[in-house]
Amino acid sequence: MFYPREKDALRAQVQRLLSHAAPSALAAEPASDLPAAPPKAVLVPHAGYVYSGPVAASAYRLLSPLRGQIERVVLIGPAHRLYVPLVASSGFARFETPLGGLDVDLDVLSRADPRLIRDSPQAHIPEHCLEVQLPFLLEVLGPVRIVPLLVSDAPPEQVGAVLDALWGGPETLLVVSSDLSHYLPYTVARRVDADTAERIVALDTSLDGDQACGCAAINGLSWLARKKGLRLRLLDLRNSGDTAGPRTEVVGYAAFRIDPSPTP
Repeated sequence: MFYPREKDALRAQVQRLLSHAAPSALAAEPASDLPAAPPKAVLVPHAGYVYSGPVAASAYRLLSPLRGQIERVVLIGPAHRLYVPLVASSGFARFETPLGGLDVDLDVLSRADPRLIRDSPQAHIPEHCLEVQLPFLLEVLGPVRIVPLLVSDAPPEQVGAVLDALWGGPETLLVVSSDLSHYLPYTVARRVDADTAERIVALDTSLDGDQACGCAAINGLSWLARKKGLRLRLLDLRNSGDTAGPRTEVVGYAAFRIDPSPTP
């Protein structure tokens, strides 16, 4: 439903998206003003590749210098199909894709407060928001270990505390998965999503589901960024009407980065 089943077709699509990726004209900062160092974390969308792939690629293209350095990728996104309390780990040892598999780093989960995290394989089995990130990660970083997490409505400080425990050092990357507004007319969506992007850059921890389906994950990331003195930078902001769909009802997509060092 989201990308080609065939290995060669999928790899070709991911490579094409990465090679054509460029920051949107709507991004808050010109590419020339962005730090040269690769990011510590990215926030990317999770729709079908023909719709959100160009936006996701604008963040993933920045990660290629980290190949061979990143050992672990912590992924967190919304549980679309099944409500989960707290933060939900998968309970699985491996995720498979047409491009290969990625082992789950089960040991690192012990760093998180056990009162804040629970296994929920039932929520992960039908969920797409993390699995659509895996072909990008395999193409850019290779077969790294992953820590897949889902969240429904846990408070920012709880989500942020889990992410902080798993933050690690330069061997760990964080990927937050979220789309923005859903099924608004094109011009309305542009206005709503621009406002949401401003709030994300401002590290607002009160986003709701009308602004971003991954609001709880984003709010937790913003809470942690405030705590660490880090900054979220907008890379791309578009919607399905800009990429591959009609403009009567669109879904909003954005890509952001967090740099590894505090902002002066």
